[in-house]
Amino acid sequence: MKFLVSVIIPVYNGERFIEKAIMSILQQPEVTEVVVVNDGSIDATQAILKKLQSQNPIIKVYHHNDKLNKGRSASRNLGIKNATENFIAFLDADDYFLPNRFTNDKQLFQGNEKCDGVYNAVGFHYYRPGTPEELQKHQLYTVNQKIKPDFLFEALLSGKYGHFHIDGLTVKKTVFDTIGFFNEALVVAEDTEVFWKMAIKCRLETGMINQPFAIRGVHDANVFCNKELYAKYTIKMYETLLVWCSHHQVTYAIQDDLLKWIWILKYKQKNKLYQDIKYWAQFFFPQPQLLFSIFSVKYFPIVRFRKMLFPFLYKTLRRS
Repeated sequence: MKFLVSVIIPVYNGERFIEKAIMSILQQPEVTEVVVVNDGSIDATQAILKKLQSQNPIIKVYHHNDKLNKGRSASRNLGIKNATENFIAFLDADDYFLPNRFTNDKQLFQGNEKCDGVYNAVGFHYYRPGTPEELQKHQLYTVNQKIKPDFLFEALLSGKYGHFHIDGLTVKKTVFDTIGFFNEALVVAEDTEVFWKMAIKCRLETGMINQPFAIRGVHDANVFCNKELYAKYTIKMYETLLVWCSHHQVTYAIQDDLLKWIWILKYKQKNKLYQDIKYWAQFFFPQPQLLFSIFSVKYFPIVRFRKMLFPFLYKTLRRS
C-alpha cells in the first residue's frame, strides 16, 4: 500500500490562521490531498480558501448543507467521507505541521503491515503571552514512553503515561470502518473518544515522542481553555464510549474500568444519594444490554457508595 495522505482540516472563522495551516501541509511530500471543511465561517476564511485553492489543485473545500455551522465532529466526519487516500491525518485550523511531519510515520507503516495508526508528539506556539503555569506545563504534548498497542487503552485511561493530540496522529482510513466516525453529540472530548476506540479495536504504534512534528496554536479563543465545558462533556464521553463498548463486544474488564471512572467523576460531584440513584436509572434503563448485566447491580449507588450496608453482596460483586 502506497503511503499517500489526505489531511483533514475543519475550520470555523479561521481567517487568522488557516493559510499558515494549509501551507504547512503543502510542504509535506506524502500529502496528496488537503480536505478543508468550512464549517459555516462568516469571516474571510472562504475568500482565503478560494485563493489557495486556485493556486493548488490538491486543496478541496467542502461545506455542510446550507453552509451551516455543525461543529468539529461533523466537519471531520464530512472530511473523512470525502477523503480519497488510504491514510488520514488531521490538523486543526489554528495549528500547523513542522517539516518532515510524515517521514517516520511512513517508515513505521511500511515496516509493519498490522499497524493501523501512529501517534507523535505535538508542541505549542503562543499567539498571546503564556502564563508561567502554561509555559511550564505545555511544552510537549505527548506520551512519555513507548506503549505497546495492547496496553494503550489502559495507559490512556489512567493518564499515567501522558496523552497524544490529533495533530500528531496518522491512521489508515479503514480504521473508521472499524470504529465509526466522530461522535457529533460531543462538543469537546470527541477526539479522546475516537482515540480510545482506536486503542480498543485497532493497533496504534508509538511514533516520535521526544520532539514535536506539529504545533498547537495557543490563543484567547482556544476551546481547550474552557474548563466548565470539558467538565460537562468528559463524563458524557465516558458514557457514550461505554455504550459503544457494550454494542461492540468489548471485554468486561474495559467496560468495568469505564464505569469505575464514571462513578469516580460522579462521586467528586458530591451529589445526594437520590441524585445518584436518579442518574443510575437515567443511564441504565435506556441501555438494556447494560441494565440486564452485573454492572447495573454492581454500580447501583447504594451498593457502590454504601457498601457497608451490604458487605457480603459488595464483596461478592467485587470479585466478579
